[in-house]
Amino acid sequence: MTNQDVDLIGEPGPVPGPVRQRSLPAAIIAGARPKQWVKNLLVFAAPGAAGVLDGGEALLQATGAFGCFCLASGGTYFLNDAADVEADRLHPTKRFRPVASGDVSVGAARAIGTVAIVGAVALGWMIDWHLAVVLGAYVVLTTCYSTWLKHIAVVDVVAVAAGFVLRAIAGGTATDVPISNWFFIVTSFGSLFMVVAKRRAEVEALGDDAAATRKALGTYSLDFIIHLQTIATSVVLVGYCLWAFEKAELATTGVPWFQLSIVPFALAVLRYSLLVDSGQGGAPEDVVMGDRTLQLFGICWAVLFALGVYLL
Repeated sequence: MTNQDVDLIGEPGPVPGPVRQRSLPAAIIAGARPKQWVKNLLVFAAPGAAGVLDGGEALLQATGAFGCFCLASGGTYFLNDAADVEADRLHPTKRFRPVASGDVSVGAARAIGTVAIVGAVALGWMIDWHLAVVLGAYVVLTTCYSTWLKHIAVVDVVAVAAGFVLRAIAGGTATDVPISNWFFIVTSFGSLFMVVAKRRAEVEALGDDAAATRKALGTYSLDFIIHLQTIATSVVLVGYCLWAFEKAELATTGVPWFQLSIVPFALAVLRYSLLVDSGQGGAPEDVVMGDRTLQLFGICWAVLFALGVYLL
């Protein structure tokens, strides 16, 4: 029986050291984590809320911003994995990442990450120089996070949430759409809500071994994490309600589409909280893509909100 087999059936726990299992092309694709690119869909949020995505140029610019963030985030993942290779080899699941497993060398990971990031910023500059600035800020933030911010409790979750917010801002800069105050509040605390949920899952899964994989994780108590989650949930729900009523005042249609959208939005947030409470909050993309009820709430919200935006 191999070390990998022993770990998967849950007997002695994680065994440090590389576990090679992929070809180089497959490893590079895995290292870019395309599954997590769903987060980059946030670039469509601001232009979508402003109702400009029905124009060909705005849609093309937003799509370009999405591609830039996929390239930039993929590059930062490689740099992060290169920096965390030793710690990842001690983690029960992260040790199977391409760099930690030895499928991609640390030097190659740094080279791939650098090229991807430079390419993303260059493409962003071609779309709009403001987008290039946001991409640069995202790269600086993620680099600081990988280097030292992730070791500072509370700051680590805020930094990760800020990465989500920068994605949303990028969509606005690429399409020349101003970011409203309520949009910023909902995006910020919605991002914080998901990041805190992920931290909660990590703390619960790792238990006393949390500090061994990341110093900040050992600082969090479960009660504190739940407290943060409660604050984020409350603010995002209240913020969205106020934003919906503000947008409804600008509508000329007789149907209260924005007010109606509060129902599926609230249900989606509460459903996500339930899934986290049941131990399924480890990765936001897995939670969203793995629960049909949550997806249904999301679709209903998107339809109602879109009707309110485009039937003004």
